[in-house]
Amino acid sequence: MRGGNLSAVTEFILVGFSTFPHLQLLFFLLFLLMYLFTLLGNLLIMATVWSERSLHTPMYLFLCALSISEILYTLAITPRLLVDLLSAHHTIAWVACASQMFFSFTFGFTHSFLLTVMGYDRYVAICHPLRYNVLMSPRGCACLVAWSWVGGSVMGLVVTTAVFHLTFCGSNEIHHFACHVPPLLKLACGTDVPLVAKGVGLVCIMALLGCCLLIVLSYAFIVAAILRIPSAEGRHKAFSTCASHLTVVIVHYSFASVIYLKPKGPQSLEGDTLMGITYTILTPFLSPIIFSLRNKELKIAMMKTFLSKLYPEKI
Repeated sequence: MRGGNLSAVTEFILVGFSTFPHLQLLFFLLFLLMYLFTLLGNLLIMATVWSERSLHTPMYLFLCALSISEILYTLAITPRLLVDLLSAHHTIAWVACASQMFFSFTFGFTHSFLLTVMGYDRYVAICHPLRYNVLMSPRGCACLVAWSWVGGSVMGLVVTTAVFHLTFCGSNEIHHFACHVPPLLKLACGTDVPLVAKGVGLVCIMALLGCCLLIVLSYAFIVAAILRIPSAEGRHKAFSTCASHLTVVIVHYSFASVIYLKPKGPQSLEGDTLMGITYTILTPFLSPIIFSLRNKELKIAMMKTFLSKLYPEKI
């Protein structure tokens, strides 16, 4: 990133929810509750896995890593959003804007890579159960998690460097509640802006579609293996280990497609803002709920670990 660009624009204004002046307090309360629930839910999952030895398996190691990436992703965006909802000044420094973009893309793509790794874990567990302990050894799992974080960091660095390498001039109003790529590119000057826009869009879409295709391929083999199981009980038990992950994948990529694959054309500021909320606030909010409710083993462990301390006579 070149420091010379600072001579054009030194700070931005996040327009965000200022187009909903009468609803900002309501949005603040709603988003605050969702944010706190997201933090609590993910911390509860991590504490349960940490305290319950029966959950010290690769699947729950990846789930803890996923919870960490989710907490950090929301931390990169939501606190700033909450402050802006109560403030009359929505300015954000050039460096702070670049940092927010870097961390949001880093943790967001790390989340996608970890979901792909979890799909591979379920594939090995169901399609190659006898080789599971070898293929998913502690060292192998640690490497998969580490490479997910490295991949996310590379994506964050590539996107942020490409966008903030541009010169910003004229208006400094970002028509979004965060330092999002499309509204920032509209403020950039120069002949290479369209090239950067296409390049960043292509990199993000290819990364997301690549992860999605790998997950789909994993589940194609998983479904084929499950259908070969003779007993209905065995098929149900095998599929139940994948249900929570598959549900989160569907939610994650459904909302991501709204952001990255929406058709080009004139979009209202209100529409872009509300669509952004689905991916930045709603998806992290739903994830711990899905894992807690649809994963029977985790749900039982939560009751055993926490409810037994509060109501020992009922557990």
